Amino acid sequence: MMNRGVLAAAATAAAVTLVCVPGSAWAKSKRQLDAHEHGHGTLNMAIEGNAFHIELEAPGADIVGFEHAASSDEDKARLAAGTKTLKTPSVMFSLPVEAGCKVKSVEVDYETGGEHGHEKHGHDPREEHSHGDKHKHDHAKEETREGGHAEFHARYAFDCKNTAALTVIGFPYFTAFENARELSVTLVTDKGQKAFEVSREQNRIDLRGSM
Repeated sequence: MMNRGVLAAAATAAAVTLVCVPGSAWAKSKRQLDAHEHGHGTLNMAIEGNAFHIELEAPGADIVGFEHAASSDEDKARLAAGTKTLKTPSVMFSLPVEAGCKVKSVEVDYETGGEHGHEKHGHDPREEHSHGDKHKHDHAKEETREGGHAEFHARYAFDCKNTAALTVIGFPYFTAFENARELSVTLVTDKGQKAFEVSREQNRIDLRGSM
């Protein structure tokens, strides 16, 4: 059975940040800002039982066209639009209908380095249709850190009726964000770890035999 130790080992081997399986916190590794490359993002997936988790890290330039804290009205509008798109899994990923996956939660962070601080935008789709006073709103906080790059970090949790049917995953992500060129993808299952590369030209992966 896959556990936190397996995910941590996979993260070290792949030099990426991986999501932990349900019941555990997301595995965190030190982000290498010097490896930050416009047009190139990383996407990490973990499957255990009926749970399917995805974590995306992408340069700010790929999503909104800039890498600083949003200050002008134009920047704020771009940030809001980019965040809204990231919060919509169906716009980001194409999953087989046979897998019967439903979104449990989505979280999106926009992190800027140096003096620009940190802006966080969160979302829980379970609250989309609430008509009472329980509404989850986006919020921002300031947190100084070193570095001059900005990145988006998006985390998606799905509950699937049949994860074995997750055979082919498409990435309309590249259509949604014209500056995005490629993603390095890592999949972790109870069978181990497998790496893929997807791009604007080759925007899907075949997982048959990987689960």
